[in-house]
Amino acid sequence: MSPGYTPPRTMELVLLSDTHNGHDGLQIPPCDILVHAGDWSRHGTLDEAAAFFRWYGSQPARVKILTAGNHDFVAGREPETARALAREHGILWLIEEGADVLGLRVWVSPYSPRHGEWVFQAERGEELRRHWEPIPRDLDLLVTHSPPHGVCDRIVKGEHVGCADLLDIVRERPPRLHVFGHVHEAFGEARVEGIPTRFVNASNFVSVSVRRAQSLDVRPPVLVTL
Repeated sequence: MSPGYTPPRTMELVLLSDTHNGHDGLQIPPCDILVHAGDWSRHGTLDEAAAFFRWYGSQPARVKILTAGNHDFVAGREPETARALAREHGILWLIEEGADVLGLRVWVSPYSPRHGEWVFQAERGEELRRHWEPIPRDLDLLVTHSPPHGVCDRIVKGEHVGCADLLDIVRERPPRLHVFGHVHEAFGEARVEGIPTRFVNASNFVSVSVRRAQSLDVRPPVLVTL
């Protein structure tokens, strides 16, 4: 990341996650940066990916940041296909990597704790922590598919299912804004005592289960000014 760059005074961000093929129901306002924290598909097929990337690339944002989630099988199993689609549609595709985006320091990871047979997942503990260790300090924006433990991560049964090691890393190297999804029912914003970061679970999909969805409704995007 290049040092010495002074960002503009304000930057308009629109935040998405877990759209699960419901993207056509969203209205995206013009913005500087559009962010999607993964799970744009339901079944992870190439047809789903092609339709979503085409839609995402057409949205009115100066930069469109995109990563994957556990449902996005085509991205996990055919990574070059996903990168090619991103290039074709002018999308900034980031998988465990960072970038300077209009002067903002950004890092993105698609990983979440293992739960079933999905992609971009790892066992809690040392295996998953290895995916968080590269997260640098002094970020403006951190995007992960998984929430940190105890932060907008409570499922219907009442359990917190976010990653404790991710929370440790964020506490040690707090970004200005941390965007994630994965836990649909925990949509919202939070602050954690002792951490200056603004946390946003931007999950759009309303139903808890994707495979047994009771509704295909989606929540509107989250708008943030940095």
